[in-house]
Amino acid sequence: MKRSLFVLGCSLLLLAGCAAQAADELFRPEAGKFPPLEKAHSYRGELVFVDHANRRGSIRVVGPGMFFRNEPHPFALLPYAIVRYHGAPADLRDIPLGTVLHVRAFLPPDPKLSAVPVLPVDNKSRPANYSGGGGIAPAENHVLLLEDEPSHCQRENVVWKLKEVDLKNQAGMIIATREPKQGGDGKATEEKLTFDAGTRIWRRRESLGIEELIAEGAWPAEGKKPLGGQTVQLGITWKPTPDGIFTRFHISDIWLDDASMHRAAHHQTEVHKAFIRSRWLAAWIDAVEYGKFGRATVTATLFGGMDASLYADFQKGGSALMNAVENTLKHTHGAYGPAHMCSRGSLLEVTKLPGAAPLGSSGIQIRFETDLIIEGIRPGRTVRVRPGSWPQVQVPREEYLNDASNLEERFPTPAIFPKY
Repeated sequence: MKRSLFVLGCSLLLLAGCAAQAADELFRPEAGKFPPLEKAHSYRGELVFVDHANRRGSIRVVGPGMFFRNEPHPFALLPYAIVRYHGAPADLRDIPLGTVLHVRAFLPPDPKLSAVPVLPVDNKSRPANYSGGGGIAPAENHVLLLEDEPSHCQRENVVWKLKEVDLKNQAGMIIATREPKQGGDGKATEEKLTFDAGTRIWRRRESLGIEELIAEGAWPAEGKKPLGGQTVQLGITWKPTPDGIFTRFHISDIWLDDASMHRAAHHQTEVHKAFIRSRWLAAWIDAVEYGKFGRATVTATLFGGMDASLYADFQKGGSALMNAVENTLKHTHGAYGPAHMCSRGSLLEVTKLPGAAPLGSSGIQIRFETDLIIEGIRPGRTVRVRPGSWPQVQVPREEYLNDASNLEERFPTPAIFPKY
C-alpha cells in the first residue's frame, strides 16, 4: 500500500512538473520590453469587426472544418503593434472588412487591462464546434504584427505565381502558388482562388477590369488559359462559396508589376502619415528625472512601424508636446484636447540606439525637458508625443477618456449614442 502511494505521489509530482514546464514555455510580454517576434503565435483569418477607437476587432481564424461556422475571435493591438496594409503603415480603420490578415500575437501582458476577453492559456489546442480541430480561438489575442497578404509577402520575400485562369461571365477561378521571389528547392503548393468582376487589377498607373485583359488577349473570354507562372502580388479576402469549399479565398486585387504595388503603398503611406500627425506618435517612458516645481527630463523610446519622415520631424532643440495615454493609446485627461493638458517642452536629444531595433520599436530614443510634468508620464507608461511642427487638432469623442482611472470608459455603453 505504501509503495502504491509512493508511486502515485511520484506520478503526481511528474505531472505537476510537466505542467509547470509547459506553463514556462508560454510567453507573455513584459512591461518595458518589446517581445521577440519568434515567440509570437501565428495565425491568419478574415477581418470581420473593427473597433478602431479601442484598437481592437475580431478575426474569423482559419482552421480545420467549416470556415464560415468559425465564430469571430476578438483581438487587441498591443500599444506598440505594427499594422501593415498594401505594404505600408496603416491604422485598423484603413483595412476593409473581409480582408484576410496574417497575425502574430501574444498572451495579454496584463490580463486586468485587456480590452478583449482573456482566455485559458491552452485555448488554441481546444477543439471547436464543427471544426474537427482546434486553433481557431487562441489565447494569444494581443497582436504585435497585423498585415494583409501583400505586406506579408513582401516582408517574407515571396510572390504569387499565376498558373491558370478559368473564366466564365467575368468570374471564375485562378490557380496560383505562393513561393520565394528568388526561387527555391521546395515545391510550392497550388491554391485555387476565386475572382469576379469586382476584382481590381493594377498595372503601372492603370486600373484595369477583366474585360480589358480579355480584349488584350491576356485572359480568355471563356474557359481556361495557362498564365505561365506570371509573378504578381494578390490582395485576398473571403466570400461564401457555392460549392462547399469552405476555406477557398477570393482575390480582391491583383498587382501585375512592382510599379503598381509601389503606388498602392505610397498612397497608403500618405494616408497614415496624415493620421499620425493628427493623433501623435506613441512611445513609452524609459526614465524620468524629476526636478523642482514640476520640472522633469523624460527619456522615451518611440514606437516603430511608421514612415521615416515622421521620425525625421523629431529634431534636437525643437519643441514637443507629450500626453499620457492608456493601453489602447486613447488620450487621457478629458475633453479639452491632448494639447490642452499635455506637458510642453523641448527635445534635448534624439538618439538612434545601436543595433537592430526589435519589432515594435523605432530604435529612436528622445530626451524631453518640460517645466510642468503631468500625471501619467511615468517609467513604463505609454504616452503620445508630437513635435511642435505638427498641426494642433482636437480628437473625436471616442478617442479620449474623461477619467484616466475609469477603464470602463473604453467600452462604450448605449449611453454614448445621442437620444433623439
